[in-house]
Amino acid sequence: MLRRYLPKSLYARVTLIVVLPIFLTQALVTYIFFARHWDLVTANMSENVAGQIAMVTRLYGEADNDAAREKLIEMALDDLHLRVHYEPESPFPDNNLLDPFNVYNATLKRRLRYTLKQPYWLNTQSWPDDVEIRVAHGDGALVYFVKRERVFATTGRIFLFWLIGTSILLGVVAIIFMRNQVRSILRLAEAAAAFGRGRDAPGYRPSGATEVRKAGYAFIAMRERIKRHLEQRTAMLAGISHDLRTPLTRIKLALAMQPDNEEIDDIRKDVAEMERMIGAYLDFARNEAADEEPESFRLAELLKEIAGDAKRAGRDIEVDAPAGISIEARYSALKRAVGNLVNNGLRYADHVWLSARRSDRYIEITVDDDGPGIDPAHYEDVFKPFTRLDDARNLNESGVGMGLTIVRDIARGHGGDVTLEKSDKGGLRATMRLPV
Repeated sequence: MLRRYLPKSLYARVTLIVVLPIFLTQALVTYIFFARHWDLVTANMSENVAGQIAMVTRLYGEADNDAAREKLIEMALDDLHLRVHYEPESPFPDNNLLDPFNVYNATLKRRLRYTLKQPYWLNTQSWPDDVEIRVAHGDGALVYFVKRERVFATTGRIFLFWLIGTSILLGVVAIIFMRNQVRSILRLAEAAAAFGRGRDAPGYRPSGATEVRKAGYAFIAMRERIKRHLEQRTAMLAGISHDLRTPLTRIKLALAMQPDNEEIDDIRKDVAEMERMIGAYLDFARNEAADEEPESFRLAELLKEIAGDAKRAGRDIEVDAPAGISIEARYSALKRAVGNLVNNGLRYADHVWLSARRSDRYIEITVDDDGPGIDPAHYEDVFKPFTRLDDARNLNESGVGMGLTIVRDIARGHGGDVTLEKSDKGGLRATMRLPV
């Protein structure tokens, strides 16, 4: 359950790992400082003031005349820095008036309760610099005014300000450094994603920490090895297919000069199948060797062009594609892939539906038909090279089993994939999903 709420990106996680301990440490230091040191200091200060108020109150009650009381008030101001005066018949409020932002009101109340025997009233809210304490005496009250810094440790707010300020400063510095470190990883991820979609990303240069640079150079080396492998495989396949055409032409010429019979007809069929195989190999090689650059275009225009090609061949398909969907891809390759899916549907079905939709992450191109479909157990088999099904629905009946292989190769070359499933139209649904 906790994983659901944790950040998913590397930058957020690294920031959390670095910044969270800073704030936790500062919070722990603050708690220990206030719970131990600050509370102890405030308690001692409140106890001293409470003791002085109790002493002055007792001496005021023991004084014989007004002159002695006036002398005591002067001494309290000069020696104890307590401003005190007597208010006869002074109203005595029932409830204390406490500052809601002062966390040490309870400490002063507790000390006064332990020290004073008379009823008292405490006011920490009305005066910004003083604390007012009224102590019952006779028919009136002795009113004390004590400087706030004598009762409470008033530097607590300054301490909190600096603590929070330094925490924020350290957090910002950590975030900036982490952002610079993660940026090189993100650039590596973008270059890898671009290469996976068939783009070379030549502008990528390894940067950042030593480990990230090593990963970047390893990616560049891997990219070059993959490109060399593809080029060698394509050149070999194209060369072999091209070289096979010469002996195949001689065989066809020799067969044309032979009299017609059943054996010769079977050999001609085998030669025709070999010719289709070589043509399929060359088509696959041309797709691998294509250096077409990706371009941005309206997907609806491509799908309508495919539908137009089908209509000229005497077949009609329904197209449902919003006009606002744009995609960046290799136009000819994508047209060929979608065209193969449409042709497979037209070969075995009466109606074909071609649609497209876009989500936040993917663009989906769907081809539905009302044909016989195929067994779900063979959904992945039909994408393997040279696979031909024996069922009533043979997606490669007139070919050599390379059509859907090329479709998936083109889709994955754009960073996507092709899947098959049962269509709600009754036949087969082929879905090509490409990243936005």
